[in-house]
Amino acid sequence: MKLGDLSEAQLVSHFRASFPAGERTLIGIGDDCAQIAVPEGSFIVTTDVMVEDQHFHLSWSTGYEVGARVAAQNLADIDAMGGRPSGLVASVVAPRDMDADVFLDVVRGLGERAREVGAGVVGGDLSAGDKLVLSVTAFGYCPGPVVRRDGARPGDVIAVSGTLGFSYAGLDLLSGGHVDPAVRGTDQLGKLAPFIETYRAPHPPLGSGVAAAAAGARAMMDLSDGPAADAARMATASNVVIEFDRHAIEEEAWKLQAPALICRTDPVWWVLQGGEEHGMLAAFPPDAPLPDGFRVIGRVRAREEGEKACAMFDGEILRGAWDHFDSDSVH
Repeated sequence: MKLGDLSEAQLVSHFRASFPAGERTLIGIGDDCAQIAVPEGSFIVTTDVMVEDQHFHLSWSTGYEVGARVAAQNLADIDAMGGRPSGLVASVVAPRDMDADVFLDVVRGLGERAREVGAGVVGGDLSAGDKLVLSVTAFGYCPGPVVRRDGARPGDVIAVSGTLGFSYAGLDLLSGGHVDPAVRGTDQLGKLAPFIETYRAPHPPLGSGVAAAAAGARAMMDLSDGPAADAARMATASNVVIEFDRHAIEEEAWKLQAPALICRTDPVWWVLQGGEEHGMLAAFPPDAPLPDGFRVIGRVRAREEGEKACAMFDGEILRGAWDHFDSDSVH
């Protein structure tokens, strides 16, 4: 069955069945607007878009993985402010001749990832187009003070949660033809499964941002574009220099030895430049206890005279390589 064979009423019925209502939803799907409770008096909001053949291939990923992925990247942005998600709305452009089961798998993947963190999927829009395009907006609230990216101070330690470089390794394995996209599951993928699966549908440690905020994190970001690019943004916002520790980065790179040998790539590059894993990059005071799952990978220092705010590794200024506007590569 093609997507165009389903009526709007049938699709809405599927949405109601797949999407969680959410713990703070007062009015959900079915009216002109949703209504979400905000006892704190303010809310945080973020939005992301994913485009077929720019950010994903349906020949590489299932519909479920695509839906889970777009939800994860929005939920991680909420977490990066020290916040908890309350609701999501999703706008979708899809070809009329798209397989209906694949489309409904996208819906299920989005709904399941939202359900895991107690957020509702409370509305959206659907239109026809040449390719699948997903735009999700997430709303949330902060149990404590909002953690911004401009609070890093000289002497702070830079710590991360989640994996580093796994998604980039998975991308290179698929794009380089080293893994058949039809192959799935740990039994078939073996030691490469964590990298392929992280690329297809990252499962970030959602909640680590809230834990970091409670532990005293002074600056924080979702690792959407990789440590190099995101640390540079934090450094610029905070007017400091962030220096990555070579030993710590090499320890992270060691976890990538299996795919690095196959792709003949220096895994340090994957660690520093790889994005879309959506763990947390956070600056903590040097005496702050790190929450579970965080490990130190660098430090913050003051700028020297004439020096620009930046992120550095081995004395070299880092620049990110995870380009969302690069139409020649799928991210």
